[in-house]
Amino acid sequence: MSADVRPITESEIPDWMRALNTGFLTATPVTDSDVAQRTEGSDLARLQGAFDPDTGRCVASFRSFTQELTVPGGALVACSAVSSVAVLPTHRRQGLLTRMMAAELAACRERGDVLATLIAAEYPIYGRYGFGPATSLAEWEIDVPRAGLDRRRPVPADGGRIDLVDAAEVRRIGPALHERLRAVVPGLVDRDARWWDVVTGVRAMSHSPYKDKFHAVYRSADGETAGLVIYGVDEHWTDAKTPQNTLRVRDLIALTPGAERALWHFLCSVDWVTKVRTGYRAPDDLLPQLLPDPRAAALVTASDFLWVRVLDVARALAARTYEVPGAFVLEVTDPDGPAEGRYRLDAGAGTCSRTGEPADLRLDAAALGALYLGDASAVRLAALGGVSELRPGAVALADTVFRTARRPWCPDVF
Repeated sequence: MSADVRPITESEIPDWMRALNTGFLTATPVTDSDVAQRTEGSDLARLQGAFDPDTGRCVASFRSFTQELTVPGGALVACSAVSSVAVLPTHRRQGLLTRMMAAELAACRERGDVLATLIAAEYPIYGRYGFGPATSLAEWEIDVPRAGLDRRRPVPADGGRIDLVDAAEVRRIGPALHERLRAVVPGLVDRDARWWDVVTGVRAMSHSPYKDKFHAVYRSADGETAGLVIYGVDEHWTDAKTPQNTLRVRDLIALTPGAERALWHFLCSVDWVTKVRTGYRAPDDLLPQLLPDPRAAALVTASDFLWVRVLDVARALAARTYEVPGAFVLEVTDPDGPAEGRYRLDAGAGTCSRTGEPADLRLDAAALGALYLGDASAVRLAALGGVSELRPGAVALADTVFRTARRPWCPDVF
């Protein structure tokens, strides 16, 4: 007898959380505080569980919530963010994720969501549900002594200043700074009050206790706050009593190149620190070239990150802007899905609508998701078999139209 897949009730939240923790290899017991926080921050109608018919135990979890995604041009597009997906190892290969995802995509259609998003822990899983990798990220480890910065003078050269602040100050100023940043960076998602509460230690789940951090802000010469950084330090001393500490960036927001330069110079000037881990940055981040010796920043992570599922093709493509004009017809294959059909995109006019015209390109929903934010190359996808050219020159035109001058970026796990 197959498991019962359905929205959970409030009384089932502890069991649902135990399934989630087990699926994520977290053996920490679920506390009353954990349950209270999950209950407060969740829409029960969007928490699904799969329940074993013999034991009644929750054996799979799935959650979605409303999210805003910044797309090229600065528009904020409403999404359904998929999270907390787990299936117990005893119940794998029974189609539980497929059933939960099908219910979610049907609900997305009823709600009128334009996009769905997720962070894929495993690459092969989500393409079959129409999601495509839409952003990439990078992390560097900076060899501080080799970087070539003058560690004696971390004062910003532009007349600004760096100030250490406490977590309460970050909680106060951080949301507004992030809102300004995401207005201009495609791929960023909104951060709600709970996000800021967790990162500043106001809230903590038992499986992820808060660890004290340091906080610094950059203020320009005219006194405007234009950047902040949250970081911690792994302490390590050699047997010869030599400090070899690693500073790890938790979050860094910089509204200007000057703010970005000043914050990295500051971090590389902290006493006893010999390495700086940058945290998740954009793949075309300014950082390595901000250093006198860019080779001092070794690339340690380079990966896909945010995945996008286009649900309403016409609204999604009309929501973003395009850096060059061009018009072509896309044939999107999405069997039994909402994206199926032909669409005429006029990038110059910023319009997209269904059409009966012959198609210039054919691609599936996952390929469209990969192209949507401008990170993927249509030419490369065509070479890999993900895009079919039906009119000569259409792939090259689509590549030029969809790409953006700076790559989209999302550093937030959700």
